[in-house]
Amino acid sequence: MLKPFTFLLAASLCATAQQPADLQKIIERLEKLELENKQLKTEVRQLRELLEGPAPPVSETPRPSVEERLEVAENRIVEQAQTKVEASQKFPVQITGMAVANLFANMRHNGGNDIGTTASINPSRMNGGLSIKQSVIGLKFNGPLSVAGARVSGNIFLDFFDGNIEGNILPPRIRTGSIDFDWATTSIRFGYEKPIFSPREPNSLATLGISPLTSSGNLWRWQPQIRLEKRFKLGESTDFKAQAGIMQTSEDVGSTNPAILDRRRPAVQGRFQLAHQFAEGRRIEIAPGFSTSQTHVRTTGATVPSRLISVDWLIAPFSKLEWTGIFWSGENVQHMGALRNGLRQLADNSVIPVHSQGGWTQFSFLPTDRLTFNFMAGIHDDRNADLARGQNARNRQAAANVMFRLAPNVVLSFEAANIKSIYLGLGNRVNQRYDLAIAYLF
Repeated sequence: MLKPFTFLLAASLCATAQQPADLQKIIERLEKLELENKQLKTEVRQLRELLEGPAPPVSETPRPSVEERLEVAENRIVEQAQTKVEASQKFPVQITGMAVANLFANMRHNGGNDIGTTASINPSRMNGGLSIKQSVIGLKFNGPLSVAGARVSGNIFLDFFDGNIEGNILPPRIRTGSIDFDWATTSIRFGYEKPIFSPREPNSLATLGISPLTSSGNLWRWQPQIRLEKRFKLGESTDFKAQAGIMQTSEDVGSTNPAILDRRRPAVQGRFQLAHQFAEGRRIEIAPGFSTSQTHVRTTGATVPSRLISVDWLIAPFSKLEWTGIFWSGENVQHMGALRNGLRQLADNSVIPVHSQGGWTQFSFLPTDRLTFNFMAGIHDDRNADLARGQNARNRQAAANVMFRLAPNVVLSFEAANIKSIYLGLGNRVNQRYDLAIAYLF
């Protein structure tokens, strides 16, 4: 009776011994299949995202159809076309400039001008007002393609300045502009800018319609010109830049007797800058320059030379301080934005040049990123022997301003200026000007 039971028990024990090994193989196979399934799902999801974008969570609304998305894209393209600035030749165009409001006051020797550059001989009523006519708007453009290997770019700036007396000139007017062809070490510019030898400018929001320190050493008048520039690397931190070109002068602008002069004459000008960059924002730039031309007297056929040599500089002994300026000496320089004493017609109708020297300097202190203090002064001194009694023989101006950035593109400025004019045989005249300005840069 016990033998059959013993056989069955032995067979059952044998089967039980084989079951764990078979089950382990089945479990391993299932785990492998599950891993491969997860990998396939991941690959499918990634492929779908590449084709259609990420799939929305289950809780979000269903993804729009292809037709709906195309309609949205078309609407956005139309909206952008209505708001963007687009050049006809499809190259990038940037709008820049600033809106400036000036609240100003002039003392009694203002000569009736809103922005006086000299102290008038006779006193008048004090004047003042609020103006936005010194606001500036400009366009900058960059060509997408090169011309003969040069990158082409340019700009043009306009303002609404209508002269020193309201309504004297019909605005808007062109301030400056240029078309530039830039190679690696060479540039050619066709422009309407300051004289080549005098590129620097004092910092001021009070006098934008005309340059700061006009008639007091800053030769600034914007005039047509063609210039060539060559750049040389003299070391890791030292470079040299040579500029030369032809500028078209405006002989009748600012002249005491424009009727006797040819209106336009060519002037050859040049400037040669040596610059060195030190560590921590320290830098020095020194640049001698020159200008030479001939003024043609229409009534007699005679020519009067215009000659000038100059040196300008920028010295930054540390990052918070900059010293800039220019000194020049020459003859017959009135057509560059100087005093109106370039020529003198004698009793025998002969014309002689007036010899002059002058310049300006400015110290800029930047204690913080938002705050700047500027202190500037300039002088124009004509040789007394070349002048007649009553002419302005020496004009000096000193000014100081503080500029504070209320926001990255909003600047508040207050400036006080003192002008002293010395009239030959008549003595000194002094005028003060005060200006509160706010500028919005865009």
